[in-house]
Amino acid sequence: MNYPSLAAIIALALAATAAPAALTPPEKKMVATVDAGKEQNIALLERLVNVNSGSLNIEGVTEVGRMMRAELEPLGFDVRWAPMAAAGRAGHIIAVHKGDGRGKRMLLIGHLDTVFEKDSPFQTFVRKGSKAEGPGAGDDKGGMVVMVAALRAMQAAGTLKNADIEIVLTGDEEDSGDPIAIARADLIAAGKRADAALDFEGLIVDNGVDMGSIARRSSSSWTLTVTARGGHSSGIFSDAAGFGAIYEMARILDQFRRELREPNLTYNVGIVTGGSRAELDGGGIRATAAGKSNIIAEKAIARGDMRTLSDEQTERTRAKMKAIVATPLPGATSSIVFEEGGYPAMAPTEGNRALLARLNGVNHDLGLAQMPALDPLKRGAGDIAFVAKDVDGLVGLGTASEGDHAPGETVDLDSIQRQAKRAAILMSRLAATPR
Repeated sequence: MNYPSLAAIIALALAATAAPAALTPPEKKMVATVDAGKEQNIALLERLVNVNSGSLNIEGVTEVGRMMRAELEPLGFDVRWAPMAAAGRAGHIIAVHKGDGRGKRMLLIGHLDTVFEKDSPFQTFVRKGSKAEGPGAGDDKGGMVVMVAALRAMQAAGTLKNADIEIVLTGDEEDSGDPIAIARADLIAAGKRADAALDFEGLIVDNGVDMGSIARRSSSSWTLTVTARGGHSSGIFSDAAGFGAIYEMARILDQFRRELREPNLTYNVGIVTGGSRAELDGGGIRATAAGKSNIIAEKAIARGDMRTLSDEQTERTRAKMKAIVATPLPGATSSIVFEEGGYPAMAPTEGNRALLARLNGVNHDLGLAQMPALDPLKRGAGDIAFVAKDVDGLVGLGTASEGDHAPGETVDLDSIQRQAKRAAILMSRLAATPR
């Protein structure tokens, strides 16, 4: 980890306490528009949340897409629906706003779906003062509301007309379609056309401090399979019988635990099964097994995930895992398969740091505190990683929330205003910056 120098820390402290610079008249108009639209924004959030759009709810995701189309078209966007039946999902919203062709081309990223499917007991928006509970209230319907609020403010201030913006709202971020190459083709293509990518997933607030995110770790899955000679347990550890499948599985997983650890890397074992017979279902989430205490296990299976901060770290870790698997105990045979697809990493590049510096310039002028870069261990994988090799990016322009992905997910409604102001001014300044 690279720690900031003393000079950098002092500069950050001075920037955080300096008096805000005067906003331009259009920027003041954006602030006023966001403030005036508070209840309108919350009403939009309520409508979105009250439509179930679990990733597998094709009708629900499609309906939320229609609702977002209705918000974006009046702002001058050419909106189309990209169906994803070929990937087993509903589809994506692709919206394009053509500006004057001079400023930075921006890609805005969000998602229509939530983790809460139609059979979830958690289905309704409930406002509680400055907070609101609801499925996807923060992740990511709150983010989409911030996006719309910022664009409305730009339109009111006259800065939207010259802005070149493409929006991709995926319909399967929480449970991506397969094959992933089809499910993310539109997003990847949009990234190649952009100069800056802004991800409207949730704002992380760490110990009361709004954080800037310039990196996201990857997410990929692996499956480990062990086979061994069966037999009576009285022969275990002998040259003839060997150690059995479960002891070999335990050896491998414990070596993973002891030998793979390094900064920014995590690897989890999510499910293990073993015995005389052992199988995982097609989705790899349920197991069946049979065995007896006096029979040496013939088969064991484990499935887990791995999260890294770079492709190089992914490949290095996979090589270490393969080497561990390749030295089995006597009587056992082991293999590991790294599944195709998954989410790539978004590394913390200098270009991403420069975007965060631009955002902190906005914070200064709004009289808000500077946003330090978040430790990537505190963020999960996300769609922006699919474009990270092609374009500089910034994550966390959506709402602040807590309890995401669980009943009781709660959004901080005040964060809609704060984030929309930041986004509107940042996008306006990027649109005015020559390519």
